[in-house]
Amino acid sequence: METKKYLSDIHLDNYTEQYEGKQSLADDALFCGGRKIISLNGEWNYAVDQYDTCLRQKWFLEKYVDDNGFTLPVDYSFDEWDVMELPCCFNSTMPEYMLYEGSMVFTRTFESDQISACCSSDSTNDHKNDIFLRLGAVNYICRVFLNGEYIGMHRGGSTPAFFNVTKELKEHNRIMIVADNTRDPGQVPTENTDWFNYGGIYRDIELIMVPKVHIKQFRIALEPDGEFKHIRAELRMSEEVNSAAVLEIAELNIKKKIPVVNGSAVMIIEACPKLWSPDNPMLYDVKLSCMGDEVSDRVGFREIRVSGRDIMLNGSPIFLRGISCHEDSVINGKALTDEERLQNIRLAKELGCNFMRVAHYPHHENMAKLADEEGILLWEEIPVYWAIRFSSSKTYNDAENQLRELIIRDYNRASVIIWSVGNENADSDERLAFMSKLAECAHNMDKTRMVSAACLVDGERNMIADRLEAYLDIIGVNEYCGWYAPDFNSLPALMENSDPDKPVIITEFGADAMQGYHGTINDKGCEECQEYVYKKQVSVLKDIEYIKGMTPWILYDFRCPRRTSSIQKYYNRKGLLSADKSYRKPSFYVLQDYYNSMN
Repeated sequence: METKKYLSDIHLDNYTEQYEGKQSLADDALFCGGRKIISLNGEWNYAVDQYDTCLRQKWFLEKYVDDNGFTLPVDYSFDEWDVMELPCCFNSTMPEYMLYEGSMVFTRTFESDQISACCSSDSTNDHKNDIFLRLGAVNYICRVFLNGEYIGMHRGGSTPAFFNVTKELKEHNRIMIVADNTRDPGQVPTENTDWFNYGGIYRDIELIMVPKVHIKQFRIALEPDGEFKHIRAELRMSEEVNSAAVLEIAELNIKKKIPVVNGSAVMIIEACPKLWSPDNPMLYDVKLSCMGDEVSDRVGFREIRVSGRDIMLNGSPIFLRGISCHEDSVINGKALTDEERLQNIRLAKELGCNFMRVAHYPHHENMAKLADEEGILLWEEIPVYWAIRFSSSKTYNDAENQLRELIIRDYNRASVIIWSVGNENADSDERLAFMSKLAECAHNMDKTRMVSAACLVDGERNMIADRLEAYLDIIGVNEYCGWYAPDFNSLPALMENSDPDKPVIITEFGADAMQGYHGTINDKGCEECQEYVYKKQVSVLKDIEYIKGMTPWILYDFRCPRRTSSIQKYYNRKGLLSADKSYRKPSFYVLQDYYNSMN
């Protein structure tokens, strides 16, 4: 019996399965410092693709004629589509896209001579060079196509993806990226969060040309031995070659040859750099070359460690005067400009901070670079948030990969002192296995930083007690005494009931306050109530010996669809500043006075 032929795309069930391979993972990351970059930012044609017709019909093939020569109707017209300026969050571009969740297709063309003119006189397809596509961040899943070929996909909306596109490039090129911000319970983060689910290609789109044999990874930091006179440099080549690399730090009179064996090298170099700190954010220009490839970076050298209940920066105890901050902008969503990032850092410093918790996902890499320059310490976090599917191996692999991508990306940043493996997760056996393994991964990858998590209070015993603490260097604690726990007396009792053997950072406390709404200290959501909460919190926490830092929630109001009251109006109003950062609430000055009193 002859099999009937149907239009396959309308009968497909698991149509995404064919696009699950070729996943960009942490091991695909390429060190990009100092390399020549060809930007693909700018105008892209786009279309909302709510039913994933692009993936179902394989638009990337641009097949207008079937096997019998018949002209086919198509459901796209790439070059006649509307135009969007990338990178951006598509929700911020038009009111009708504000609450859209799903796929959006982006496409543009470019010529290969643009790459040759920028990077090399060599042809781009003679395989003397490799060319990588780097996507700074696409929320949450992206699938990439180039010249009719499926290039690969990436999971994780806040870390970069890398694809080797050397073989697929032609003289004239069409690139297509499907960005899908659909929330899903098996993802990291899961479908339920307390921030806005911005979608789109919201960080830079770049092509990077490198020699065929190139420097793949480069790590450099002060050796954490307490002596402050040894620099550890590590590199990994793209192939298992035997050669020699040269490390240069001109200001330290360093020019050292490093043997490369089977594609890897590690060297400890004696040096006496001026130590980086918030008070003296000293950075050095560092160059590394090997086999005709060269990379560079601006690096600060500092040591951070825990000693008993103390946090030690460059051998001296430090109290982390901090504030939490989301990556959110009234105008740009998550696609902040560098000017907005710098404004956030400077507002934190005006507040008296030496520390910021950038929550609840990896922020743009420029946040850490600016923090290096400006002199502020950072807590960086992956979105293992609330009720992740802790029993799922697929979910764990996603979380670990995002953690590894973050550590690889920001290892050289002196400002980053803490890797956080999650936030507000109930203490279950599955969660303990999941998150302790993440903590172990972070410790194994990086001996120069501390590992933490923002933990919940043990509500039954009203004490700091979480089994995950055994795997952390610093205990983060979220407590909302005076707000979600309305009885303030629970706060001094919480402190008295607890006796941790490690330093504690109060990673969250606070209260909502709508700009301009006034009332009594008992009127939830008014400025006076928030101010009162801050005064009460500070009056208790300032006398607790084991608390070595705090990052109250939060620097400024941010968009959140779960916040629907007349006070909130789809914003979390716990900010010390209004959403546009033009107004400082009274609580801003309460915290500022406390921090300034510590100087």
